[in-house]
Amino acid sequence: MAEQWIIRVQGKEYGPADLAMLREWKADGRVLPANPARQADVNEAHWKTAGDIPGLFQVEPPPAQGEIRSQKSEARNEKSAVPQLRDSGEPKEISDQKSKSRPPSRNTLVETFRIYFRGFFQFFGLSLLSIVPIVCAELTSRFIDTAPGVNVDLRTLVAVAFGLCMLVLRIILVPIYIAGIQILTAELATGHRIGFFSVLNAAVKYWPRVAGLGLFVYGVFFLLILFALGIAIMVVTSATLFSIVLALGLLAFQVWLFGRFFINVLFWQQFTVLENANANEALRESRRLARSGRDLPWYQRPLWRGALIVSLWVAFVLAITITPAWPTLRDYFVELTRTQDPQALLQKMNASLQTHGVNYPVLALSILQRILQPLLGIAFVVLYLDSRQAE
Repeated sequence: MAEQWIIRVQGKEYGPADLAMLREWKADGRVLPANPARQADVNEAHWKTAGDIPGLFQVEPPPAQGEIRSQKSEARNEKSAVPQLRDSGEPKEISDQKSKSRPPSRNTLVETFRIYFRGFFQFFGLSLLSIVPIVCAELTSRFIDTAPGVNVDLRTLVAVAFGLCMLVLRIILVPIYIAGIQILTAELATGHRIGFFSVLNAAVKYWPRVAGLGLFVYGVFFLLILFALGIAIMVVTSATLFSIVLALGLLAFQVWLFGRFFINVLFWQQFTVLENANANEALRESRRLARSGRDLPWYQRPLWRGALIVSLWVAFVLAITITPAWPTLRDYFVELTRTQDPQALLQKMNASLQTHGVNYPVLALSILQRILQPLLGIAFVVLYLDSRQAE
């Protein structure tokens, strides 16, 4: 008699099913290598993964990667695409028990660069979704004359309208870019090859979900930043002992809010795309995964590894942003300490910007940042896969 298997998908068990049936489920995108699986006649404590079933998944993952979920099936696009398999019984909750002998964490940075260089041209194609609107808007700004006393002509109006269109286009393309990074990284991590237009086609289907959740996440971070700026303004405008103590208290509360929200949304992109989760599920599972690994050393836990990745990227962005503008900022700071008329200094700064036009070194560094930005998304996908494998 052929071997019968039980498959667990999103906390529910399906089967028993033989290899032929499993292959049908696999072809439909219902069974993925990372899904827990066990033989029907084996004790429930002996779970493997679907990738371990002989003859089901032929492509072996790279040694450093482990099994991940495939993104090829279009059936995973909607919530209704949850596998409609033969239910072996009542739904079971996903176990929170962890194995005492976890596999060691992979070198996230090495794995990130390996995947990036392997799919460089495809990642570069995704980066163009943000580079092209930025370059077009920057070059168009040369035709916008905002000097005082200058009448607005047709050329300026057309340039302003075109710049706004590029801004809107960039905002529209961001969710496709985010989803594309997740899908492409997941495919490359398992040794699969996928065409660039196949990535775009799959990413477009996630646009509504990624756009909605992304608007919420970035909106909350923006409000937290405004809260911090409000605290700074309060201290500057009213430098009393009470205001300083109050500002320190509010600042501590703001840092707590920021850290708390950071934990809750650390893996929202991965759960939204790779797990096809809705907003509530993505945020809930993101927080759970971020807080996992408590039996590991602190530096191997998903939260701290994610914080390190973000810190390295922020340091890089600040370096390439501040370095070329540092002489100008230094001169403005010196003028600010000398001048008694801040309004005159502001007018001088505006006149200087209008005189120089497009700053090509700054534009080149901005393009370089966009070309390298997929590294941040890749690193979080690698961290997500590593953390899921260790559960």
